[in-house]
Amino acid sequence: MSGKERYVGVAERRARLALRHRLAVSARAATPEDVADSLVALHGSDPATVYLAVGARLADPADTVAETARALYEDRSLVRMHGMRHTVFVFATDLTAVVHASTGLAVAARERASLIKDMAKAGAPDAVWLKEVEDAALAALARRGQATAAELAEDEPRLREQWVYAAGKNYEGVHTLSTRLLRVLGVEGKVVRGRPLGGWTSNQLRWAVAPEHPELDVAEAQSALLQRWLTACGPATEADLKWWTGWRVTEVRRALAAIGAEPVSLDEGTGYVAAGDLAPRAGPAEPWAALLPALDPTAMGWQHRDWYLAPELRPALFDYSGNVGPTVWWNGRVVGSWAQRPDGEIVWRVLDRTDVGREAEAAIGEAAERLRGWVGTTRVTPRFRTPVEKELSV
Repeated sequence: MSGKERYVGVAERRARLALRHRLAVSARAATPEDVADSLVALHGSDPATVYLAVGARLADPADTVAETARALYEDRSLVRMHGMRHTVFVFATDLTAVVHASTGLAVAARERASLIKDMAKAGAPDAVWLKEVEDAALAALARRGQATAAELAEDEPRLREQWVYAAGKNYEGVHTLSTRLLRVLGVEGKVVRGRPLGGWTSNQLRWAVAPEHPELDVAEAQSALLQRWLTACGPATEADLKWWTGWRVTEVRRALAAIGAEPVSLDEGTGYVAAGDLAPRAGPAEPWAALLPALDPTAMGWQHRDWYLAPELRPALFDYSGNVGPTVWWNGRVVGSWAQRPDGEIVWRVLDRTDVGREAEAAIGEAAERLRGWVGTTRVTPRFRTPVEKELSV
């Protein structure tokens, strides 16, 4: 530290979060596209997370399900595909090329090499044969528009090929080509998740051909993505950026230099904001509460989370793999968790009562009623469950 960097304290970071992440009442969005644009990307590993994250940020959440489905599957202004950290995200379709080039290319090469290696070990056909099957599957998908793996296998029966993985090991299993190949094609940016079978919480996938996108230079794409993310989430440390993107630290530093990111002083060390974003930011005039879903992009936005989530709450709010569960927020920090009971009731519990009085509890209660109002009778169970969510949902 040179001593010249402006200090950005916890209060200002929470103020930025309230407005830029569309959580304060005055900052709520009009459309799912506005939400995705403000957050850069929504976690899509659990389909319900996308809808719940959008609904929490819309000025009028009544049509959350219909409007989010419209954006994803009709207008295709949003796309659900592999992105940062080898994880499925939902983001603006016009970011497809940036996300793929910045985070997907290296992972895609490893995934394809792994598939070919596993096939060779099992005595399955070679890479030439695999390319034939891939081309046939993509052609069938283009004809159908959207399809499940089983439907594609009707058009290209070789997708049903199976082989033993890790023969003789205690984790031996059987792999089906359709499952592995579609995953590889997803990471390669050739296919995306389509409309699921069943309702909006369903994990039963259809696939669709990815929107056409140019091949970008990796360094330029990384700079573009980092610019977007720092604008939405800055300030952040190098460690935060490395964790969120999944890049090497050298790539993070190269992108920071390329966009002219400006250093600031944070409680945990040196952080960065986008160029021109050094001025102090005032928070919303009104206090705010929010019920955010498991894997919400705000709760999962930074590696260092002490400025908005007390360390002692983590055992209750995270699963063993580090996935955050449903969270209750009051004025820029996590104060508890929530869950849905079998009868549809939204229940919540405050775990950190610091500065949580009657006003806070009333606002949290209103947020719970707002959530139940648009979720209706749909049963929502997080894919990754946490101790307190399990306890509350009984």
